[in-house]
Amino acid sequence: MKKQFKLGVIGGGFMASAIVRGVTGSGFVKGKKIVVADPSEAARSKMEELGVNVSANNREVAENSEYLLFAVKPQNFPAVAEEIGGIGTAKAISIMAGVKKQKIRAALSGCVKVARAMPNLPCSVGAGMTAVDISDFEDAEDCAFIHGIFDSLGNVLICSEDKLNAVTGISGSGPAYVYMFIDGLIRAGVAQGLTEDEAKTLAVNTVAGGAEMVARSEDKTLGQLIDAVCSKGGTTIQAVDSFREDDLYGTIGRAVAACVKRAQELSE
Repeated sequence: MKKQFKLGVIGGGFMASAIVRGVTGSGFVKGKKIVVADPSEAARSKMEELGVNVSANNREVAENSEYLLFAVKPQNFPAVAEEIGGIGTAKAISIMAGVKKQKIRAALSGCVKVARAMPNLPCSVGAGMTAVDISDFEDAEDCAFIHGIFDSLGNVLICSEDKLNAVTGISGSGPAYVYMFIDGLIRAGVAQGLTEDEAKTLAVNTVAGGAEMVARSEDKTLGQLIDAVCSKGGTTIQAVDSFREDDLYGTIGRAVAACVKRAQELSE
């Protein structure tokens, strides 16, 4: 039986809002074909402003949606699953960190197929990176729809579920690392006599431009790009040598490993 809504969303928080804004803003899904459930009247009101339907009833949303997106905190999922378990008609999509597909299928006894996605914070401004496991789905239309949701938010990488903890360490949590590096450049610029606004403009645009150049320079390695900025006896090599002496790569590797370890703990 055809469902009333194409996409149902359980949870009306920040990332759910980003997804709804992305898919409606791009025209991928019309607002009238989306319904969002959240117990908070304030959250529902904000969702209504985006032109979608809202409800306080999770089960009602699950029963009437072809695809059901779980955007709740992992610790809240068991209660939600108990409320809607056994409906057995929705195709599930989860952005819950650390909650494996097997656990979701077990909790939603009637749900057979689950896609897991790991979006990051820049999805909220259309510049996100999302890794998605859609291996449960074989139908091309299902795969295209799930891919299209996250494509509306930025870039998409299809990968297997066993890599999602590593994804968390790189792109899921990665924006925080980038923000720290930018903050470090700003602080250093101020220490060298720039105003904070001047340092921020220089740092933000340098990081954005550097990332864009990496994306466009498929014929060059990162090592070659680094060497292209450095000249023997020049200024850049002094900073690069300082980073190497301080084991910058080791610091990054240890930080990512700590993040992935925590993601693995949450998955158990």
